Amino acid sequence: MTEFDPAQHRMVSEQRWFEDFVLGERFVIPSRTQTSAVFAAFQTASGDTHPIHYDVEYCRARGMPDLLAHGFQTLIHTAPGAGLFPYLVEGSLVGFLEQSSKFVKPVYAGDTLYPALEVIELAPGRTTGVVTLRSTVFNQRKELVLEGMQKFLVRHRPTS
Repeated sequence: MTEFDPAQHRMVSEQRWFEDFVLGERFVIPSRTQTSAVFAAFQTASGDTHPIHYDVEYCRARGMPDLLAHGFQTLIHTAPGAGLFPYLVEGSLVGFLEQSSKFVKPVYAGDTLYPALEVIELAPGRTTGVVTLRSTVFNQRKELVLEGMQKFLVRHRPTS
């Protein structure tokens, strides 16, 4: 048996540079059901204690079927780190520049979310380029619940 090396315990992928990305390329992020544990974890992290997110009877009295997810609770599922994107750009990523989102439909406790990122724009610069990703989240009913955009500054491939 070989000695364990924590530096070798990582997801391995081929390094990508700005010119390696293609318009329309998709990065699927694993689906996740919005359980009561997810609601509780988000409440703890955000400090948001409004009853619309944490009191089922409060929600039902207002015509909702269950707890209503906070918009940012839905947004966090588009975090690139939940998928492969950051592993592809480990050596070329300069920074995360911008993020925006629209909350299109409500998300309730029990909904399963299917996030994805898609390359929609490639803006080259001299030594870097901006990779713009469209972020989407669909629910189990195939309804778009969130749509947004993320921009990343990525280095060009080094010249030999």
